[in-house]
Amino acid sequence: MRCTHWRRVPLDLVREARERSADTCIDRAVQCQLPAHDDGQHSGLLTDAGAYGTALWLRWHGTDDAQLVLLSDCPVVAPGVDGEGCCLFSDHAKQHTREDALEEVPCAN
Repeated sequence: MRCTHWRRVPLDLVREARERSADTCIDRAVQCQLPAHDDGQHSGLLTDAGAYGTALWLRWHGTDDAQLVLLSDCPVVAPGVDGEGCCLFSDHAKQHTREDALEEVPCAN
């Protein structure tokens, strides 16, 4: 299950992300993409950085100031010919995104 923490992206960081990326559409708020955790550092994906295998992420800790960071994509891929890749960054903590347990949702009759 993914972390439920969200953070508004400061306007100066939106501008910087637009300058550093080919994408001009940058979200004004991001959700932490890491597995569920209550404390520590949060990381929300902003956009691909333009260079292959890198992305711009917003990092924050609690209510501290957020910062824009350029991170390499996680290289881990599931086994098999069509193995699903991890959607996080290199050296992230805990499990890869493909390892997230799917929540069971009861059927409504």
